[in-house]
Amino acid sequence: MDTEPTDLIGEKAVLIPLKAVHFEELYAVASDPLVWEQHPNPDRYKREVFTKFFEGAMASEGAFLIRDAVTGEAIGSSRFYDFDAALDEVKIGYTFFARSCWGKGYNTEVKRLMLGHAFKYVDRVVFHVGVDNTRSRIAMERLGAEKVGEEEVSYYGEAPKRNVVYLIRRPSSEQRESTID
Repeated sequence: MDTEPTDLIGEKAVLIPLKAVHFEELYAVASDPLVWEQHPNPDRYKREVFTKFFEGAMASEGAFLIRDAVTGEAIGSSRFYDFDAALDEVKIGYTFFARSCWGKGYNTEVKRLMLGHAFKYVDRVVFHVGVDNTRSRIAMERLGAEKVGEEEVSYYGEAPKRNVVYLIRRPSSEQRESTID
């Protein structure tokens, strides 16, 4: 599966593969404590904690910087991770947006762009959402995700946290490409 496509472009957002040079502009978005308020790791607004998060994003080789499609401004990040050919699935997560984007359709568009790409390769996309992250849980349900359980998730360089597991299956109308990438 191609986890760093360069063609995820929407009307509101553009996803580009995350590079080390993006740290400062992404940290400017992430340094707002309210962005992480409901997250299992609410201290990610702190530089030293965000640095570890960013290292994990870079190591995943599936992370994106999200830019506003009109202004070009950095507005957040998301990533593909844990591609598993045997399970025919990939995970999407670690998503966050600047508060100026909340409730304006950015998250929905980004998830739909990523899902569209993922379903070229896999039948299942899994999402982990912190059990207390009401905002993200509501967003998952609005996307049509099915809650399939709960599990402990080990975040890169951080203690495991309890998460709700959501699943979206590839619509039967979508074509698949080879998973040999």
